[in-house]
Amino acid sequence: MSPPTAFPPAPDVTAPDTWHFRHQVRIYWEDTDAGGIVFYGNYLKYMERARTEWLSALGFSQERLRNGGEGMFVVGETHLRYIKPARLDDMLTVTVRLVELGRATIAFVQEVWRGDTLLTQGRVRIGWVAPFEDHFKPARIPAQILAILPTPNPKPSELDHP
Repeated sequence: MSPPTAFPPAPDVTAPDTWHFRHQVRIYWEDTDAGGIVFYGNYLKYMERARTEWLSALGFSQERLRNGGEGMFVVGETHLRYIKPARLDDMLTVTVRLVELGRATIAFVQEVWRGDTLLTQGRVRIGWVAPFEDHFKPARIPAQILAILPTPNPKPSELDHP
């Protein structure tokens, strides 16, 4: 018997209403190893960029929130599954889908595609922290952010944790 997976079969990246946001990324030399293959840690960077662009498209600047003293999002948990490698000069699509929304945390399923080929799947949980002296304290996500976020779009197997 094989162990349960946190990821269902991949949906079509071009299917309407599957994703809350899509972000394009081109692969440069700096992203790859000597063989022209993307370094595995870079997929987290691409996912971070896509979530940042998604928040920006919703009207939120993370820097403005942080500098305004409201707080900021921090990554609390990641789980990635690498399926196929990306290579130098590839144009990738990084997807963002909100699957879980709590008072202080948000969970996303994100995928990295090259055309219609799924390369990487990930589940990322972020939390809101408020500034408190020299450290950050977990806090509730501000109401103005919660009011704008889309309704979570989970599939039952995506809520399972590995």
